[in-house]
Amino acid sequence: MTQYKHIFQPLELRHRKLDNRIVFGAHTANMSDLGLPGERHLGYYEERARGGAAMIVVEPMPVHATAVLTRGNFRHGDDAVIPHFRKITDAVHAHGTTILQQLYHVGQHGDSDLSFMPHWGPSGLASYHDSDGSHAMRESEIHEVIDCFTRAAKRCQAAGFDGVDLFAAYHSLLDQFWSPWSNRRDDQWGGALENRCRLSMSIIDSIRAACGEDFIIGMSIGYADNTPFVMTLEDFQAVISLHDQRANLDYVSCGSGNYVDYERVMPTFVHGEKQGVPLAAALKQVVSHARVTAESHIRTPENADYTIASGDADLVSIVRGQIADPHWVNKTREGCDDDIRGCISCNQMCWGRRSRDYWISCLINPSAGREFEWGGDRFERAATVKKVLVVGGGPAGMEASRVAAERGHQVTLAEALGDLGGQFRLAGLAPRRGQIAELMDWYLRQLERLGVEVRYFSPMGEQDIADFGADEVILASGSMPDGRAKQRWLPEAESLPGLANGKVYSCEEVFRDQAELGKTIIVLDEGGNWRGTGTAWYLADKGHDVTIVTPDPMIGKELTRTTSDFQVRANLTKLGASFMPETIITHWHGDRAELRSLLDGSTSSIAASAIVTATTNVADNAVELALAETDIRFHVIGDAAAPRAAPYAFHDGRKVALAL
Repeated sequence: MTQYKHIFQPLELRHRKLDNRIVFGAHTANMSDLGLPGERHLGYYEERARGGAAMIVVEPMPVHATAVLTRGNFRHGDDAVIPHFRKITDAVHAHGTTILQQLYHVGQHGDSDLSFMPHWGPSGLASYHDSDGSHAMRESEIHEVIDCFTRAAKRCQAAGFDGVDLFAAYHSLLDQFWSPWSNRRDDQWGGALENRCRLSMSIIDSIRAACGEDFIIGMSIGYADNTPFVMTLEDFQAVISLHDQRANLDYVSCGSGNYVDYERVMPTFVHGEKQGVPLAAALKQVVSHARVTAESHIRTPENADYTIASGDADLVSIVRGQIADPHWVNKTREGCDDDIRGCISCNQMCWGRRSRDYWISCLINPSAGREFEWGGDRFERAATVKKVLVVGGGPAGMEASRVAAERGHQVTLAEALGDLGGQFRLAGLAPRRGQIAELMDWYLRQLERLGVEVRYFSPMGEQDIADFGADEVILASGSMPDGRAKQRWLPEAESLPGLANGKVYSCEEVFRDQAELGKTIIVLDEGGNWRGTGTAWYLADKGHDVTIVTPDPMIGKELTRTTSDFQVRANLTKLGASFMPETIITHWHGDRAELRSLLDGSTSSIAASAIVTATTNVADNAVELALAETDIRFHVIGDAAAPRAAPYAFHDGRKVALAL
């Protein structure tokens, strides 16, 4: 049924037989309720088991008070978690899925804001998570940590987990001991390789003795080729080979990045795919017992199958791909991989929400984290079939149409232009954003499969909607660029001073080829997100001289939560773009702009042939205001309700359709 045969070969790990090679790997979902897993956490993992994942590794459990890193961490050292996790392991086992829990200690890279504890590390060096230093562990404290890992593993076993995954990635505590760069000790825990590996091997041996032979012990590691001073591939080969000789370590999961190269920990679309494969391939050369898992930006069935077929890994961990589509595995198995809603590698709602210490979700799958409320991406048929008119074919309108049709409603989608996707489709024209175009194609296939009538070049006014005679009307008309180019940080001006001098365009006009730009361009970016930076990148890549003016303290400020901000600044710099942070435009003369620093009020002037604005949009709500005076039943969603980022358009579309 599937062309991808290699990922559906079975594999044995200790006492468990996996019926395929796809893992839903460990990541911080941040869903605990006062430190206990609840219904949100249960629904999230059960949906991926239902979707076909062979093995699930539940998010990291801190093993010690000094290891607490997020608000949503589970209670460490507390048996109260056991019955709550038992509900999750029972539910996952019911689908034939193996389930482990990751155990972690991040060592010197802790977070005292959450733990209120000193960071523990091998040598008292600085944290790369924050600006704090760390505490050089005494030998008694090393033994305390070994004991904590062991007791945590026994707690996992009591909760029904099939094993544990030891976190040694990102330069956390275990690999801090491995690396001579961070391990400066001269006792039995430092110096020679065997000494530097003593902590991790002692933990593994202790867990094996405590939990028995029928208990899986894995380990997660990560490699960054631009931080060789931390660990090289050869270093990892030596470390893992030494561990493998004892035959107590059952698998090693290979990711990318570390706290020194943080942007590759969960690489966005600015990075290449299959980031963890080089490390996995290197380890396959030196292990004889442990299986090797490749992870990090392996999105597609093609990539996963090739990784297994080439012998670079035994397993593939796909996390964001199964957040975006929890039924990724089953759709691939059934030969329906065209139906997979592919991750767009944006990090906006997974890592982006986690970085703000919220529970994670997904930009394109708003049911992520709401499975216990919304039933995952599976839809119950509506009790009464309705005639539904959706006005506007952007993300909100497409998702509302899809979900309403999935529930059996008769849906017509009216779009004023000649294609679907709205401003989100335009965003897909920016460099490296081709995954958005793939998502648009997915929606077109789904709408066709579901029998949604799509009417292009069909703007709908009040009378058109009344004449249509729908049972339910969904207004998803989106938003428009503010024609006034008003700057939030120049509140006294209702429009850009000098706007009448012309040559001022929106990002949308740039991507629609409606702008006469010239060579030298100012991008006025008040959003700090991909709308402005992506447009600047697009223009610089085409050879324009670009200067970004922003009131923010840095270019791409809102992208920091996705870890993509550094790379976009680096790419813009390589393309010759200039940055003017903490600056506003006080007047535009048609060929030059007058600027004012927000720091000291100083003024300057730069020549430019055009300004491109990424300022706050305004809702396209004329139809809403007209319908409010009638008795027509309607719902307003997405940017038509209020201009916001893309995730909330997808969310609104699904939410309203589920309620019909």
